[in-house]
This record gives sequence, C-alpha cells and structure tokens, in this order.
Amino acid sequence: MFLLEVAIGWFAQSTALLADSLDMLADAAVFAIALLAVGRSVRFKTQAAFSTGVFQLVLGFAVAVDVLRRFLYGSEPKSSFMIGTGLLALCANLLCMALLQKHRSGEVHIRASWIFTKNDALANLGTVIGGVLVALTKTALPDLILGLIICAVVVRGGIEIVRNAHSSGSHEAISEES
Repeated sequence: MFLLEVAIGWFAQSTALLADSLDMLADAAVFAIALLAVGRSVRFKTQAAFSTGVFQLVLGFAVAVDVLRRFLYGSEPKSSFMIGTGLLALCANLLCMALLQKHRSGEVHIRASWIFTKNDALANLGTVIGGVLVALTKTALPDLILGLIICAVVVRGGIEIVRNAHSSGSHEAISEES
C-alpha cells in the first residue's frame, strides 16, 4: 500500500496521500519490528516500541515539511485519486485492525502496532473527506489542511508510543529491582 499510495500521491499532487503513504511505511516498519520482537525479552520489546515511536515522529515532521513546501510552491491535488486511493487504503487498514483487535491491549510492541493502524485508518478517512472537499472547493487548501492534520495524528501517535515504551521500561526496571 505504501508504494501504491506514494506513487499515486506524487502523481495526484496530494499532500494527504503522501502523508498517508509515509504513515503506511511506518506501519510496515512497526509490523516488522513487532514480529522481530516476538519471543524476545521485555527490554527488547520496549526498545522496539520506542524505536517505532521515534520513527513515527520523524515521518510526521517530514510530512510537515512537505505541507510547507506545497503551500509555498503550490500544488493541484486530483480529488478523484485522493478519494479512490483513500478508500482502498482504508479497507487495508480496517482489515489489519480486525486482525489486531484481540491483541491491542497486549505487549507494548503490539500496542504500538495497534496505534499505528488506528492512526492510518483515521488518516485514510481524512484523505477521502479531503478529496471530496478539494473537488467541491476547487482548491488545494483542504489537502494542505488534511496533510497537517495527518501530521498531527502521526506525531501524537509517535508520542503515545514513546510514552508507552517509557512506561513499560520503567515497570521493567522496577520488576528487575524487586
């Protein structure tokens, strides 16, 4: 989905699609790290979750730079591509959420995966709404605003993951001292 979304986002000149594609890349990294952490120590899982949170923060700030660039130099997002790709990505994330549902309160690295997927589904829904607004207003402003909103969601999710990892790490240190 990342590759499809980044290609269409670039073609469609959509900050929202590019932002969402970077969030998809972050998801792929989180899932890979979560799978790598299965069966490992609590410390490894905590570090894995922390790393994914930091990665998400970096991607969020990259989106902010793209929004600023498009605001300064302009863009003409193609609403039909935003809507269609957003709906496809939403379906993919809803499927992932269904698969993660029973584990979403589990270990810290799985909670990180849940947070990423939930954020992606929200971003997908926003991309669809943004595409409709771009079509109605005939301006790039809804796409830029949506890009900023996705940026905020991604950064908030990254902060939440880092806090969860820090909290889990603190609990681990207390357990080891006992």
